Amino acid sequence: MKTKKSEPLFHIVKRKSMPIKYQMLVRLLAIVAALIVCAVVTVITTKMNPFAVFSAVFSGAFGSTRKVWITLQDTAILLIIALALTPAFKMKFWNIGGEGQVLIGGLGAAACMIVFGDKLPDPVLILIMLLSAVGLGALWGAIPAIFKAIWNTNETLSTLMMNYIAIQIVAFFTIFWEVPKGSGKIGIINQNTNAGWLFSVGNKYLLIIIIAILVTVGMYVYLKFTKHGYEISVVGESEMTARYAGIRSGLVIIRTMIISGGLCGLAGFLLVSGIHHTITTTVAGGQGFTAVMVSWLAQFNPFAMMGASLLIILLGHGASEISTSCGLNQSFGDIITGIILFFIIGCEFFIRYRVVFRKKGGKA
Repeated sequence: MKTKKSEPLFHIVKRKSMPIKYQMLVRLLAIVAALIVCAVVTVITTKMNPFAVFSAVFSGAFGSTRKVWITLQDTAILLIIALALTPAFKMKFWNIGGEGQVLIGGLGAAACMIVFGDKLPDPVLILIMLLSAVGLGALWGAIPAIFKAIWNTNETLSTLMMNYIAIQIVAFFTIFWEVPKGSGKIGIINQNTNAGWLFSVGNKYLLIIIIAILVTVGMYVYLKFTKHGYEISVVGESEMTARYAGIRSGLVIIRTMIISGGLCGLAGFLLVSGIHHTITTTVAGGQGFTAVMVSWLAQFNPFAMMGASLLIILLGHGASEISTSCGLNQSFGDIITGIILFFIIGCEFFIRYRVVFRKKGGKA
């Protein structure tokens, strides 16, 4: 006896495309829904006015002129790291080593400040610092790429392990150069002479922001209009297709990771020379990992990464402000941040896919 095959009530279908205006509408609705959920959670758990909490979040990032500049500067650093990781991700090379590449680049810049700080003119010193940072970052990116290209090793694991090697190397030199002895930290380098400190344009924040904008435009042009960018896309789609097209996948992987690591090294240089003027194991502040989310959230679009980076920094600064002005601990700020990011990331599902329900009779 034949049994009638039952069809599922609904199934998920990948969309061919969605107009930009509808994509923006979905994201806007996701943000509104996230704020409503945050308001409910705030009222239930703290009995506070949710608008006071939202105001604190905004104030943490834009509450004063200085806060605005710091927010934009931090956004610029995160943006540069996200842009650095993007070519590798677009090639489907999962570079999780941004943190280590930033650290090792910062170490190269700091080493030049310490060794050559009183021996070279400042413009020459800054140039050598830049080259050292970019070069070491590129080397740190090239090592796992070479292993991947020759022996097909797992790049996720190798780039992740390179982070911990970089942390330990920085920790060693932190003790080696510690001032004063026994303090376990280097302190501000060349505090009296400012040798190796990045020069200012207008104010101490603006130059880093300008560099981030230039890197964004450069990365967009590189990925969209150059032969290398085309080769990255082909290798990312299919290595077999790349081989048929005469593209040497191994060479593209190594070259792309050199660029990726070099840009992370640039971020390390800016952190050491332009912001902190020292090197520690935490100078990158976890942004090498956060940048992974920024790159994916923006769907590898360099200009969309500007907004994604600003959102992440806004939420981070806002979470800190909540803990001080509202008398709530940092964990509550992290909860609010997590809810908002959950809705924003989750809405991408509805942009890429649609749910098809079956009516009576089996028709969709």
